Amino acid sequence: MSLRPAVVFAGPLAGLCALVLTISPAHAAPDAPPLPVAHRGASGYAPENTLAAVDAAHDLGVAWVENDVQRTRDGELVVVHDATLGRTTDVEEVFPDRAPWRVADFTAAEIARLDAGSWFGPRYAGERVPTLEQFLRHMNRTGQNLLLEIKRPELYPGIEADVLRELRSEGWLDRRHVRDKLVVQSFGADSVRAVHDQAPAVRTGFLGTPEPAELPEYARFTDQINPPHTTLSEEYVRRVHALEGAHGRPLEVFTWTVNDAGTARRVADMGVDGIISNVPDVVRDAVSPAGEGEPGGAEDGRPDGTGEDGPDTPRRVVLEVALREAGVPAGG
Repeated sequence: MSLRPAVVFAGPLAGLCALVLTISPAHAAPDAPPLPVAHRGASGYAPENTLAAVDAAHDLGVAWVENDVQRTRDGELVVVHDATLGRTTDVEEVFPDRAPWRVADFTAAEIARLDAGSWFGPRYAGERVPTLEQFLRHMNRTGQNLLLEIKRPELYPGIEADVLRELRSEGWLDRRHVRDKLVVQSFGADSVRAVHDQAPAVRTGFLGTPEPAELPEYARFTDQINPPHTTLSEEYVRRVHALEGAHGRPLEVFTWTVNDAGTARRVADMGVDGIISNVPDVVRDAVSPAGEGEPGGAEDGRPDGTGEDGPDTPRRVVLEVALREAGVPAGG
């Protein structure tokens, strides 16, 4: 069956629980609230897709982190969202003659020279674009879990094999990680299918909103359907849950990008399994059993980050999080 593209919105998605996991993989316990996932790390509080954003999520007690992976000119995998480097680094100053500053046009060594933190705030000056290797090693130290998005796979033929090779090299395809700590997702159905075909044990997610009639075909190679919250309905969530995914469990729904308490409660009432957010603590507090009426979101003075893929990503640090802790043991 040929799958036509689902509704596609720029920006990532997917995710899960708090730091002490008492449940397996990405599955919440029955009647449990949706799992919070830190979108590009806790990107409301630290520069997106950096190690500082991972640490910000860790310090908030958020176990699942979402990130984006692309490939450099010399074949290195780096953690960055946009296909170009201008929005989140100082590339235009360092390499003024290299417009349009595409990730694929730079070597890993060149990208390693860039400042990926100053755009967010002076506190983060000198933060770097991490390689996937650095990101995985850091997350093993913090004990967190990963929702990894293969970004724009059409620009990087064969990137699925590259990603799986790196995951294997860093120990992320062992039984513990595959069972409890990893989901790989993409907007590209062919990319998700490729990951499933090449590493059948790995759980996968499709980003978008396939037509209900197409869901059985997606269920052959994915475990999650991860739509933007603007496309969701309770009926759609029900139809997704009615199907078993590639690993014989009900398909899950992780929605994005939710950055205020009211929307978090609305999608939770629809029955979603996870909520991806720049401010995952706001989501967690809103949907927790004790969180009814808890403060959160823009009305609370917290960033609402409605521009999930553009320059409106929240830049104001509203929590004094202790970043870059050393020596945190890996969780299991």
